[in-house]
Amino acid sequence: MVDFLHTALIKETFLNEINLILRMDNKKLGIILIVVSLIFLVLLGVIRYNIVKAYDKEIDRYLELGQDCSPDPNTCPHELRSQAQIPILIAGALLFGVIALGLYLILFEKSQREIISTLEKQKQVQNKEEKFDILLKGLNEEEKKVIKAVKEQDGITQQTLRFRTDLHKSKLSIILDGLEKKNLIARKDKGKTKEVFIKFSL
Repeated sequence: MVDFLHTALIKETFLNEINLILRMDNKKLGIILIVVSLIFLVLLGVIRYNIVKAYDKEIDRYLELGQDCSPDPNTCPHELRSQAQIPILIAGALLFGVIALGLYLILFEKSQREIISTLEKQKQVQNKEEKFDILLKGLNEEEKKVIKAVKEQDGITQQTLRFRTDLHKSKLSIILDGLEKKNLIARKDKGKTKEVFIKFSL
């Protein structure tokens, strides 16, 4: 019983943490990511421009002297210029990915509300089921059978309940009396039979 309640508490805590994460203002986070990424893209553009400019001077020196570039890729300014730009291009691609993420977070507002709503509904259903399971632990097998049938169809007639539970009329009457005394169900007259309702709230 303690383990069951402990597990239920852990599940509830986990769902609460997810809720808090999802409640963060994604729009603001998205804007921050986009602004920071754009700043870094400008800086990368400046760095790339300076690298190209520096190697262009070296290439111009070769042209002025009428010489060809060295065949060695480790000394050829064309090759060195291309190699120097690779990390910048990779960083630029990553920043575009971050910008895309920022745009997704900004547009995620509607989906976020739907996810939170679904999580809250799931949490309510889960809590109800857990409370109902705890309640069942205090009942015998026949009482469990009856209370489950009433929960599935609140307002079920005693006659239908008898067929659903496969209990004799007198036995079912005794069980319903017991459940009524425990304040778990309520019965209301309906013609020659009675309707059975769940009395407790989950």
